[in-house]
Amino acid sequence: MLEPSIDQLQTKINSKYTLVTLSAKRARQLKDHNILQIEEPKSKKPVGIALEEIYADKLTYTPAEEK
Repeated sequence: MLEPSIDQLQTKINSKYTLVTLSAKRARQLKDHNILQIEEPKSKKPVGIALEEIYADKLTYTPAEEK
């Protein structure tokens, strides 16, 4: 089962699309460089680690301003 849950993650980032995009981009970085922002992640897979980083507020995003 996914930990943290989608409901918990949506308290940090309320858009599922943004959550998926951000975690996928971070997972690619982890796969290439393996530099973690959290200590002792529960997950062994890059996407799981990226989601844990989002939940721990180590990974955030700034929405682009509309023109």
